Amino acid sequence: MRIDCQSHIFPRAYTDILAQNPHPPQVIRRGSEALVTYGDVQQFRLQDEAYAPARKLADMDAAGVDIALLSTNIPPPCMLAPELGLKGAQAINNAIAELVDAHPNRFAGLACLPWQNPEEAIAEMERAKEMHFRGIMLYSHIGGEPVDDARFATVYAHAEATQMPIVMHPTVPTWGQAIKDYWMIGMMGLQVDCSFALLRLILSGTLEQHPNLQVVMPHVGGILPYMSGRIEHQTEVLGRAREHITQSPSAFLRRIYLDTVSPSAQALHYAYQFSGAQRLLFGTDHPWVDMPRFVQLIQEMDIPEADKARIFGGNAATLFGLAS
Repeated sequence: MRIDCQSHIFPRAYTDILAQNPHPPQVIRRGSEALVTYGDVQQFRLQDEAYAPARKLADMDAAGVDIALLSTNIPPPCMLAPELGLKGAQAINNAIAELVDAHPNRFAGLACLPWQNPEEAIAEMERAKEMHFRGIMLYSHIGGEPVDDARFATVYAHAEATQMPIVMHPTVPTWGQAIKDYWMIGMMGLQVDCSFALLRLILSGTLEQHPNLQVVMPHVGGILPYMSGRIEHQTEVLGRAREHITQSPSAFLRRIYLDTVSPSAQALHYAYQFSGAQRLLFGTDHPWVDMPRFVQLIQEMDIPEADKARIFGGNAATLFGLAS
């Protein structure tokens, strides 16, 4: 079985709410496409056809993907003004729930939350749980606030208590102005910012305080697996940033799941060596990518077939409670 752990939709109802946001990110509707703008930092176009359920199912069939875990990528509802956050999250989650109801054997849901209002986020998590969502999304910052801010502690505690895995995803960095040239935000900035977010969850003690909280880091861990030696030297040899943790950062990193959304065979092999087959989850980032290529990369890895089976679907089936 192949389970795609990073597959996106962008509901029309959500773009209507984005259009009401009083500050960037905002959206401008132009017929069958939407122009998403982060002011003068970043703009990109979303075409309705690219996110159409029929196209997603056809692409899944062509790549031999059985189930897709659906989420919305960027901009997330935690970037909206407080009065719009819950509306945005519910618009996304309602659209995902409709697709799952229509195709229960092909789709499952990852819920968006209005993280900027923790009480509303917990209530929406409960609603998502009742609708059989399989986890929740966390982006690399929450409306400009760091993910380890004390305001969000109750949300992490509730996710742990209700056994809702957290799936991380990049968003445009707060420091995007510094790297907006040459499309460096998409090339590197998203992954670096998400890496900082996970490092914050580690060094702040958030993951230590919640030992049963399951976390998925996208794009083979961003830059963290490659920087782990330097991070470890800073904490274990120089004694820095140890105030909130009693274990080394690598102990927490190896507890994290990584998805395989990378077009690099080298990066996939490094992730396999770093985390092991039991902590890798197949993903594609559809509809932004050529889905069969990401399947092929796993198929061509020089690893045991049993490990490929874990990566393609076994690990996700266990983590998200899906039939394997």
